[in-house]
Amino acid sequence: MNYISTRNKYNISDNTFSKITMEGLAPDGGLYIPDNFPSLTSKEIYEMENLSYSELFTEIIYKFCGSCVNKSEIYEIAKDSYKDFEGKDLAPLKDYNDNIKVLELYHGPTLAFKDFALQFLSRIFNLFLERGNKHINIIGAASGDTGSAAIEAFKNNPRANIIILHPKGKVSEFQRRQMTTIKANNVFNIALDGNFDDCQAIVKKLLVDIEFNEKHNLASINSINWGRVLAQVVYYFYSALKVLKNNNLESINFSVPTGNFGDAYAGYIAKKMGLPINKIIIATNSNDILSKFFQTGIYKVSKVIPTLSPSMDIQVASNFERLLYECLDFNSALVTKYMDKLRTHGSFQISKEILCELNKTFIGVGVNDHITIERIKSCYREKNIIIDPHTSVGLEAACSSNLEELCIVLSTAHPVKFSTAVNQAINIKPSLPDKYKNIFSLKEKYQSMPNDLNEIKNFISINSSL
Repeated sequence: MNYISTRNKYNISDNTFSKITMEGLAPDGGLYIPDNFPSLTSKEIYEMENLSYSELFTEIIYKFCGSCVNKSEIYEIAKDSYKDFEGKDLAPLKDYNDNIKVLELYHGPTLAFKDFALQFLSRIFNLFLERGNKHINIIGAASGDTGSAAIEAFKNNPRANIIILHPKGKVSEFQRRQMTTIKANNVFNIALDGNFDDCQAIVKKLLVDIEFNEKHNLASINSINWGRVLAQVVYYFYSALKVLKNNNLESINFSVPTGNFGDAYAGYIAKKMGLPINKIIIATNSNDILSKFFQTGIYKVSKVIPTLSPSMDIQVASNFERLLYECLDFNSALVTKYMDKLRTHGSFQISKEILCELNKTFIGVGVNDHITIERIKSCYREKNIIIDPHTSVGLEAACSSNLEELCIVLSTAHPVKFSTAVNQAINIKPSLPDKYKNIFSLKEKYQSMPNDLNEIKNFISINSSL
């Protein structure tokens, strides 16, 4: 399998899975996608229903790797990646009502869905680094959970430094402390004056700065990295297979709380592979650029609004470019034109015909803080279930969409990560897991820095150990 860039300016003959995973972002600023998506028959899909998570992971991921990784290597990586998850079932599926189930994706080491991808990414990185006897500097942007999951996965790694930028004062205290209290010489935290979009923009600029990138051997762990998104495809298959056959269903829906579109795009990959997904609900908070796009066809950047679900306080959804590339009939020149227009004018609009086609799969639903709180309340009152505000957004979107087919809501984070919002709703502070009992008394280590590319470059240059 070969990979192409959404902006497709460079020769693609050697874009193997190993190469594009280590690069993260294409040199032309585009995002990598496979030149063809593997497809599975219904028979092949249902034959996987009794596989363990690691076995299922192996079957799905191997189809995208080409010859650079063998099947047994992927299986061993999968087993190692998920060994520290809580419980035998890595992703428990809980009943909400007859038509809605909640998929708990927060039983990994940092209590968020990002663990599924970052634990894998750290191990596949190491495989490729050991083969080439190389060292890298990982640069990442975090709206909350990505940073802690990446740091947990790469801490004390002898082949990688990891530098995480998070928006200063715009993540929960628990999320920040998860990043800043890790004692490891290869971990560096930057609190950036700005929002997540500012952090993400700097990461992208660094990755396409060819001279600086080559000097410091940069890599990215954000969902612009294909390997990161790919790992998230697996739990769509895993959860769907639990319910489709047993309930005699022909198709299923997913509700995805999202800001950067990566998790939703993973669901779209699953659908392209043949998983019978009817609708993917794009559930956003008041930063509703994505939900409005799927309602109107207009992608318009606004000012970031701080909300009770801060991991989704994002305006520029990087992964959206992958979908845009496809719906523009793989026209890289047109994608570049649209993205340039977004940068210069703050918006672009697709045709009604394209929007109609997208709406066959995607529904956009925006949920404000008031409704988020009310859904947390009703969920606890009626079901005795405590959910975090991001899950609340996804659950509300599922309930309000009134789809006929069963809907699985992705529960992306443990409620303890957002205890302030939970306490505001139901007057209960979720108990800290034993691993994090002392997190609020631990010393933090991070650097506050302005939104200045040159200062970030200087920081990397000083702290790079290449």
